[in-house]
Amino acid sequence: MSEYKLLAPVTARRRGRRGVSPALRGERSVVRGIGVGLLWLVVAISIAALVWMVAQAFRDTRAILDDPWGVPASLDFGNFVRAWTVGDFAVATWNSLLTTVVSSVLTVAIAAPCAYYLSRVDNKLTRSLSLYFILGLGIPAQVILIPLFVMLNKVYLTDSIIGLNLVYIGVSMPFTVFLLTAFFRSLPLEMEEAAALDGTTAFGTFWRITLPLAKGGILTAFILQVISHWNETLLALTLLQSTEKYTLPVALISFVQQQTYSGADWGGLFAGLVMVVLPMLVIYVWLGRRLTEGLTLGMGK
Repeated sequence: MSEYKLLAPVTARRRGRRGVSPALRGERSVVRGIGVGLLWLVVAISIAALVWMVAQAFRDTRAILDDPWGVPASLDFGNFVRAWTVGDFAVATWNSLLTTVVSSVLTVAIAAPCAYYLSRVDNKLTRSLSLYFILGLGIPAQVILIPLFVMLNKVYLTDSIIGLNLVYIGVSMPFTVFLLTAFFRSLPLEMEEAAALDGTTAFGTFWRITLPLAKGGILTAFILQVISHWNETLLALTLLQSTEKYTLPVALISFVQQQTYSGADWGGLFAGLVMVVLPMLVIYVWLGRRLTEGLTLGMGK
């Protein structure tokens, strides 16, 4: 009992300071204070901008122009209905959902075995392949935009959801393989060695042992691809021409262009922005901690 009383203050102190990094625990410099203050300022501005955008989505255009910083008098969903119908957001939402889910699942499904092989086999070929994927990280999409369009046009995959999915998978592969390779290298080899001694095949070891251990990294890669593909605009804007094939970001641009001829509809525009931003914000709030853990676990080695 006495030993517990002696250890209790130490435990309490440890719990109270658990959220501070040991490297920063004793640091009380002016530079750190300014950095933390600027960080919180950016967070406050971002949250304020998000709240302002949601508030304006419930106001009409005249009220927004009269008082841009005002608050809605009531929750009128007319702007959302107008964006959903006039802006064709109903079809665009389905296209975005289909494209995002299919491309993200296939990207992770293809990258995981590749990353596992690169993390477990060390020879000249795997080192060259790893370098090839790393080089792919440095190539911006703008550079390959015209060659992609020409190649897809020759096989009749422009203005096609299938062609857009193929492009998303190919563009996302270098980062996903790089991320999962680092994550697989951080996993212990003892369980895989024991499975090999029991006669388990390489695929059986990967499927039954490594994948369950790597579910944090797999989920992290999947969430990152979902966020990236949902918000992607440039490739979709270039490769899609038909209105019924538009994804949400492209439909939002088309909705803005319609206002050039029919008059500005700021309430509908803010409602469209909320439709594009809110799903990813909900996913990040829901899975943000798991996403951070998955990104840091791969740094173990």
